[in-house]
Amino acid sequence: MTNRPWHLNRREMLRAPGLALSLPLLESMLQTKSALGDTLASQTLPKRMVVSYFSYGAYMPNGANGVQDMKRPHDEWSWWPCKEQGELTFNKNSAPFEPFKNEVSYLEGLDHAGGWSLGGHSSGDVFATGADMKEHEKTNNISIDQAAARVMGHHTRYPSLVMGSEGGTGSYGASKTLSHYGPGRPIPAMHSPQDIFNRLFKPYDGKSIEQVRAELTRERSVLDLLMSQSKSLNNRLGHADQRKMEEYLESIRALEKRVDRTTDWTKTPLPNVDPTKFKLDASYKDPQEYLRCMYDLLFVALQTDTTRFATFQTESENSSQSELWNFANYVLGYKGATHDIAHKRPKDYSGQWDQWRNNQHAYFLQRLKDTPEGDGNMLDNTIVLWGCGHPHASHSTRNYPIQLAGGTNLGFKHGKLHKFIGDKKVPLANLFVSMLNAVDVPVKQFADSTGPMTELRG
Repeated sequence: MTNRPWHLNRREMLRAPGLALSLPLLESMLQTKSALGDTLASQTLPKRMVVSYFSYGAYMPNGANGVQDMKRPHDEWSWWPCKEQGELTFNKNSAPFEPFKNEVSYLEGLDHAGGWSLGGHSSGDVFATGADMKEHEKTNNISIDQAAARVMGHHTRYPSLVMGSEGGTGSYGASKTLSHYGPGRPIPAMHSPQDIFNRLFKPYDGKSIEQVRAELTRERSVLDLLMSQSKSLNNRLGHADQRKMEEYLESIRALEKRVDRTTDWTKTPLPNVDPTKFKLDASYKDPQEYLRCMYDLLFVALQTDTTRFATFQTESENSSQSELWNFANYVLGYKGATHDIAHKRPKDYSGQWDQWRNNQHAYFLQRLKDTPEGDGNMLDNTIVLWGCGHPHASHSTRNYPIQLAGGTNLGFKHGKLHKFIGDKKVPLANLFVSMLNAVDVPVKQFADSTGPMTELRG
C-alpha cells in the first residue's frame, strides 16, 4: 500500500507498553453469590437460558426433509417422539425425555430463513443468531444468549458461558461456536473441562486479590491512555477512517467496562466448588464421560449463579479433524465416521445415535430438575433449547429438529408436539423472542421474527 501524508503508523496507536487485550471474561456487579449448595442471597429466583446443539441432523425416516408424512406410519426410531400434533407420547429415540413429559415440547417445522441457502454443514453458524449469512449478514449477527447477556448479564459474575466440544470459533461456514457478540465477532467456545473450571471458579490463577486489583488498575490506565491518544488523532483522519476509528474507540470502551466489572467482582467471594467432584481429565476417548463433565460444569455454573446464559455446541458440523469424528465408533461400534451416519442413515445406528445423544442432554435436564429452588426446581426457572440446524437429510437446512424444555415458572407450558407447517409456518426466531421475553429481555423482534410464539406461553 502506498504511504500518504495522512497515513498513520499502527505503532502510534499502541504506545502504551504491556497492553494485554485478552482480558478475563466479562464480569459484573449486582448479585451476591453463595457457596455451592447454599441458598442464593437474593430472594428473587434467577431466570436462565441455555442453548445446546448437536450436529449432522437427526433420524427422521417417515417424511422428507424433517416434515412427517402423515400417511406413513411413525417410526419407533424417529427423532420426533410421535406423529400427531398434541399430547406427547414417546418412542425409542425420544425415550430419555419421557420422565420430562410435562417439561418438554417438540416443535416441528421451524427454521431460520437466513440459513436456507447455506450448506448443511454451515447451518450451525446461524442456529443461535438467525442471521442471513448468504446475503446481508455475511459475518453473522448477535446470538440469542448474547442478546440476553447484554441486558441482564450484569447480575452475574460472567454474563454468559460459551462452551463447545472442539473449542475456538472455527470459521464462517464451519463454526465451532454458537455465540456471537454481533457482526464479525464470534465468541470462542471453551472445550477443556479443566480450563472451564479454572475460568469459572479459579479466575485469579493463584494471585491474591490485591495483586489482581493492581493489575486491573494498570490495565485501566493503559486503556485510558489509548483512548486519549486515539481521540487526538481524529482531526487527522478522513470521514471513512473516522468511522473506523469510532469502531476502534468502541472496542476500547468495551474493554474498559470489562475491567471495571472485573474489578467490582473482586469484592465478591468466589463460590467454593470442589474440583474433585468433576472428572476434569475426561477425554474424547470416553464421549459420555466427557459430555457429562461438560454438562456438570454448565449445571454448577448455573447453580452457583455464576452465569445465567449459556451455549453448548456438543458437536460442530465440521469435526473431521477432531476425535468427535469417531464418537459413534466409541459409543456404538459404528464402522465409519460419525458424520457418515447423516448421509447413509443406517437403520441399526441412526436412531440409536440420536438416543445416545438425547441421553446425555436428558442427564443435564435431570440435574436441573433434581435441584430444589424456591417452591420448585432449577428446571422450572431455566429455558433449555436443544436442537440442530438441519433435519434427516444432512444437507437440508429447513425444518430443524427442535425441543424446548423447562421454564414453567417463566410462563412456558409443555407436554405437546406443535406443528408449524404450511399456513402455520413461522420463523424459529419467534421462539427466540418468547425466550428472551421470558428472561426479562423486552424485545419485540429478533432476526426475522414476526412476533412471539404464543403457543408455548401460559
